[in-house]
Amino acid sequence: MTKPLFLLTTIASLTLAGFSMAQENTTNEEAPAANAPAEEAPAAETPAEDAPSSSEDLSVLDTGEPVNDAASNDNTYVKATHGDWAVQCLRVEEGPEPCQMYQLLKDQNGGNVAEVSIFRLNNGGQVAAGGTFVVPLETLLTEKLNVRVDSGQAKRYDFSFCTAVGCYARVGFTAEDVAAFRRGAAANVTIVPALAPDQRVTVTMSLSGFTAAYDEITALEQPQQ
Repeated sequence: MTKPLFLLTTIASLTLAGFSMAQENTTNEEAPAANAPAEEAPAAETPAEDAPSSSEDLSVLDTGEPVNDAASNDNTYVKATHGDWAVQCLRVEEGPEPCQMYQLLKDQNGGNVAEVSIFRLNNGGQVAAGGTFVVPLETLLTEKLNVRVDSGQAKRYDFSFCTAVGCYARVGFTAEDVAAFRRGAAANVTIVPALAPDQRVTVTMSLSGFTAAYDEITALEQPQQ
């Protein structure tokens, strides 16, 4: 409400100022006009020679120019879909394209709750793959992120940071975790709302197509012969 009132006040002030200036100009112009010959045409009827035309007014407007900003171009694309997993890749000029597995996690009503991406890690030691979970803001970060495959043992992961998009958990999956994903049917991902710490929000991460998608991103990282 503050901005509309401010704009209306500003417009009103400019209108009154313009009206006052018009009155002053009219008064100043009418004073000498009283002594002017009757047959002389009013000065207002004579167009000024140096007045810009409408085309000249438009010529001063900046129409902009294209910006060559690589960051503004969306170079990602879906290379393949396996079950409930999409294989997303990034176009690059040279070398193999980096790819990852992606799935959007929804609640029982079909609303978007979280998203997860999984990617291969080379020389990661005991960590075979990396994962990024993005959950809504106002998530209770101290309760961490819980992931349980089928009826197996749940694991908890710390959140790394939050942005305007949401809160991120950057996790590492061991070879045993990946094997559980391959065998499993679904994984439950649980978070705790900050405004309701006594409640739990659980969404299902489908493992349908996990093996095929994981094998594809693994093969894409292999050097071409």
